Amino acid sequence: MAYEYETLEISIGGAVLTATINNPPVNVMTLPLYRDLVGFTSEVEADDAIKVVVFQSADPDFFIAHFDVETILQFPSDTPAVKSEEFSDFHLMCERVRTMPKATIVKIAGRAGGGGNEFASSCDMRFGLRGKTVINQMEVALGILPGGTGTQRLPRLVGRGRAMEICLGSDDIDAVTAEQWGYLNRIFDSQAELDGFVDGLARRIALWPAEAIGLCKASINNAEMPWEDGLLEEAYLFQQTLRTSGAQVNMRKAMELGAQTREGELRMGDLCLEVGRAANDD
Repeated sequence: MAYEYETLEISIGGAVLTATINNPPVNVMTLPLYRDLVGFTSEVEADDAIKVVVFQSADPDFFIAHFDVETILQFPSDTPAVKSEEFSDFHLMCERVRTMPKATIVKIAGRAGGGGNEFASSCDMRFGLRGKTVINQMEVALGILPGGTGTQRLPRLVGRGRAMEICLGSDDIDAVTAEQWGYLNRIFDSQAELDGFVDGLARRIALWPAEAIGLCKASINNAEMPWEDGLLEEAYLFQQTLRTSGAQVNMRKAMELGAQTREGELRMGDLCLEVGRAANDD
């Protein structure tokens, strides 16, 4: 994969790819950044060598400020609204990071607003900085509404009432509140702590079999289905994982390393790490 983009800096370490957003002065999602994100998400989705994608920003104050208002002002407004039968490219981009068979992680060290917040909320995990991370859906204050998945994604993340507060209030939501509401997985006191935790988590996930990562993510996404349908899909996906070589190898290695012994079970987190490392060394 080439991974050559104007507004994204790409680095790869093993099966972990880090995409750093760099679109001065404040990382507004201009058309060049938008096109780069659409192209990048399509490219990385098809890259079987990558298991984890981490998004971060080169600007310590902004992840993505919001979609470019000057561009929105150019959208058609002098004809009746038409209900589309297909997803927009923005929706498809957000769906890619939500559904691609890789873990997608966001470091929000500064502000994420509007379309930038919608993009971040579509990823699998979000981590932030105490006293620094802020999210804001400002669209209703501008007379529009979050049209890039926000009104659908946020209620699923934080609940209907809190999504109403975020969207209708158009106010800043601080890191502590965002963590308490379940928008952020965790918050940290320093950039070094944030980087260390996310980088460690990404490398850890990258040790596991790719098929298990992708199918587990698909099954978790099925939680949005009715309960019975989600359970049936879970059972089906579980059967699929059983038939992969990664499952057969890793389960046997776990037993060799002490699974189902008292000593092994008391240190299961570390044992899982040893299983991943051993499987990748073979």
